[in-house]
Amino acid sequence: MERNILDLNIDWKKNIILFLTSQTISLFGSSLVQYAIMWHITLTTQSGIMMTIAIICGFLPTLLLSPFAGVWADRYNRKTLIILSDSMIALSTLVLAILFLTGYGSLWLLFVTSAIRALGSAIQMPAIGAFLPQIVPEDKLTKVNATNGSIQAIVMLMSPMVSGALLTMVTIEMIFFIDVFTAAIAVLVLILFLHVPVHEKAQAKQTTSYFSDMHEGFNYIKNHAYIKRFFLFCTFFFFLIAPVSFLTPLQVARSFGDDVWRLTAIEITFSIGMILGGLIMASWGGFKNRIHSMTLASLLIGVCTFALGVVPVFWIYLTIMGLAGIALPLFNTPSTVLLQEKVEANFLGRVFGVLGMIASTMLPLGMLLFGPLADIIKIEWLLIGTGLLLFIQGFFLLGNKVLIEAGKPISKPEL
Repeated sequence: MERNILDLNIDWKKNIILFLTSQTISLFGSSLVQYAIMWHITLTTQSGIMMTIAIICGFLPTLLLSPFAGVWADRYNRKTLIILSDSMIALSTLVLAILFLTGYGSLWLLFVTSAIRALGSAIQMPAIGAFLPQIVPEDKLTKVNATNGSIQAIVMLMSPMVSGALLTMVTIEMIFFIDVFTAAIAVLVLILFLHVPVHEKAQAKQTTSYFSDMHEGFNYIKNHAYIKRFFLFCTFFFFLIAPVSFLTPLQVARSFGDDVWRLTAIEITFSIGMILGGLIMASWGGFKNRIHSMTLASLLIGVCTFALGVVPVFWIYLTIMGLAGIALPLFNTPSTVLLQEKVEANFLGRVFGVLGMIASTMLPLGMLLFGPLADIIKIEWLLIGTGLLLFIQGFFLLGNKVLIEAGKPISKPEL
């Protein structure tokens, strides 16, 4: 696949450090607010319906906007899109903080803000996925994506603890202002210090409409068999991981005890696992064929999901949760790099947009099925069943010749 060498600044290490630093600062502030909103709704309503509405507000905008956001990531300056989305999220949080300070603390404001923040995330996901290959040499993409995954896992490990501690010391409005402050720092870093040439399609005059570009993106996916098969795999994968992603806290409360420390322990253990998995991928890089790494991860996730449904001892349960955390970067990193390496630069945004649409569709659909089932049958049975299906599905990757061919390393032309 042809890449525009001019897109890569000579001092790429400086650029990637600046970019990841800005995104880490922004993510930390956003995570503090997300946990604060979730816990505020939980503590003030103790209503499953209200939590469901909050989850829908966090997923539905991403589903609706992802195809358009993918087009924007290909048509316009990706750095500018990231800045605008960060600014939009910060502005919505600032308005929320001011309204809460003036006495307007209605729940619907939290739902609206969550939806706006989800819109910002929908714009960011394809823009970031497509932007990284502009500033990172192709042979460094695995290490950078894995490192980014570990950083995000560290943030997700720290943010619930910090958010919980802050809620005991300051008002929720102060946490909102922290997010505004961190977003402002992230935006200023990108504007003042990160200078990257705009990608080729964004430089050219746009001669087609949004919908034409979107249709072109869908045709690109349709005409590349490896993307179609990978997205088909992801469709079932995201659906089947819904129970292990969302129902394990409820399972722990029912089967091991509803102590807060138990629920905190599974979150911390999983995050530590993700940090370790990211470090493993950053140092090892995975198998030469990226599909082999993804297969190993899929099989491990299937085994771990099954095991979470059968283990009777909590410390063993925590160990398996940590292994599941390790397995996730072993899948996410090579799958992201596979697309970044193989997809033409001018289509990267649209491809990542469709991937975001699949994830934001199938996870909620999975919960629509497995959530009600969890009140009828034991969650353990749901984990055993989906674990078996995830394990079997892993062999789909290994047995698919098109994907195996796509997963092979790109051969370097002789000079």
